[in-house]
Amino acid sequence: MGHTCNSIIINAPYDLVFDISNDIPRWTELFGTEYKKAEVLEKKDNKITFRLTDEDDKSWVSWRLLFKDKYFAYAQRHEPLFPFKYMKIVWLYTPKPEGVALATAQKRVPAGPIRPGEGGQTTDPCPVEMAWIQHFEMDEKAKFNDQQIEGFINEGSRHNLKIFKEIIEREAATAKVKS
Repeated sequence: MGHTCNSIIINAPYDLVFDISNDIPRWTELFGTEYKKAEVLEKKDNKITFRLTDEDDKSWVSWRLLFKDKYFAYAQRHEPLFPFKYMKIVWLYTPKPEGVALATAQKRVPAGPIRPGEGGQTTDPCPVEMAWIQHFEMDEKAKFNDQQIEGFINEGSRHNLKIFKEIIEREAATAKVKS
């Protein structure tokens, strides 16, 4: 089985980070050149079924459950599964009040976000750590094994997270100027 976990701190309000990152049609922009098409096939309640097409014209359908009030999204590749036996993805969103991300911090941090004005916080929103966790197993007939794919996913995720950060922070700055 393969497993990856990559994260980045995005200096933008949680709502903006969650909404932009889960706007499937924008994935052609947010994932750089990885997807040339990102189409929503169905949206029902908190479930989105969508089709992604990569730069090699390979397409697959996945579904995604959005739990905005719980700070995460969960997804699975649906069909075709190949070259995977399964692919499960969790995106976690963790508000990070300034200074708390330091490894030496001794104070306890609330599980949820600190709202503006609480606990001596400013009215500015706190940064959000966005983490991508992928758990998968490659099919025996696949060209690459789990460890090789872990390397590809880690490299791609780190690159793509930087794109997400750049786009979302730019939009946050633009929104702040307008208000």
